[in-house]
Amino acid sequence: MKKRVLLYALMLMLVASATGLAQDQLIIFSWWTAGGEEDGLFALYDVYRDLYPGVEIVNATVAGGAGTNAKAVLKTRMLGNDPPDSFQVHGGSELIDGWVKAGYMEPITDLWEEEGWFDVFPKDLVDMISYDGQVYAVPGNIHRSNVMYYNTKVFEEHGLKVPTTLDEFFEVAEAFKAKGIPALSIGSRNSWEVTHLLESVIAAVAGPEFYVELFNGEHAWTDPRFVECLEVLGRMFDYINEDHPAVTWDQASGHVLKGTAAMHIMGDWAKGFFTANDAVPNEDFSSVPTPGTNGIFIVVTDTFGLPKGAPNRDNAVNWLRTLGSIEGQNGFNPKKGSIPARVDVPTEPYDVLALATMEDFGKDILIPSVAHGSATIDAFASALNDEMGIFIIERDAKRSAERLEMQAQDLGLR
Repeated sequence: MKKRVLLYALMLMLVASATGLAQDQLIIFSWWTAGGEEDGLFALYDVYRDLYPGVEIVNATVAGGAGTNAKAVLKTRMLGNDPPDSFQVHGGSELIDGWVKAGYMEPITDLWEEEGWFDVFPKDLVDMISYDGQVYAVPGNIHRSNVMYYNTKVFEEHGLKVPTTLDEFFEVAEAFKAKGIPALSIGSRNSWEVTHLLESVIAAVAGPEFYVELFNGEHAWTDPRFVECLEVLGRMFDYINEDHPAVTWDQASGHVLKGTAAMHIMGDWAKGFFTANDAVPNEDFSSVPTPGTNGIFIVVTDTFGLPKGAPNRDNAVNWLRTLGSIEGQNGFNPKKGSIPARVDVPTEPYDVLALATMEDFGKDILIPSVAHGSATIDAFASALNDEMGIFIIERDAKRSAERLEMQAQDLGLR
């Protein structure tokens, strides 16, 4: 009898130990593995550990720019009733249409009210993470999609002016081509990177109003204005690096860093890549809005929410508190290359390029990114990525436009 009691007590201790272990974990799912973005994530982990010591953070990352691989893994986990405690998701359609409307997320409006966040996050941003009167996520940052990075020394060496219009871009591209230098570095190994370039081209060629209306289904994808955008994009491909099919976005930035290409159009997370590799802003590299998009700000925001059935719910809520705090925002963003989503943070940690982005964010026309989950449903964004993978090879603007129109109609978007 005594042995049975001791055995039972031991079993209770083991159960309690296992339960305690589960309660002392925090499982965070993201796709931040490249230089700069990973540094920012780890800095945010450090802030969390300072505020909540003793919690083991499980860094459940899946590599792949824009989350192309991670989203597939996340879907498997969520549908299999195995959610992480919190996961990275772009604000806008990716969050709302992908997870909130499907019933996989808990509202966190009470947390927002408790923390006073409605007073420190812009209303337009709150609207991107809200549905039916409830808030479902915390924005960790603001990224700008339409940024062109360039190697300052390469431009100085060849006596060329950094382009701010599309006409200037093609003039500079011709000059670099004559010198045997790819003017534009791009990675098409993941086709979202071509879509990323396309969204800047649409904004530059057709303007922000047409851009928004196009993704809202108000114009056919065969509209001559969109066909022209594809033609301009195809023309850009005359000046890109030969190894683009094997290159990812960070490797494309690496070409610019090394001076083996002059420019790279990528979101401002690329700045985190440059600085993580000891490049100095405005000395080794710099940036301007993508040519033709001055006054336009294509918004990308990374958010985290609270999945239903989060295994460590209390720790997950504290993670969201950390992300939304001044300490969390200023721990994360300087290394990530982004700017804070809160409007009340001290600006001391930010470099000259980030300060310029903050200024533009406050005055430019804001439009949502399609490559990063905000402008349209995931099914059409995926179809657009696939089509851009074809377009960079075929360069048939009219045929690509026709196929996209068919996809939009099949999905009920037109």
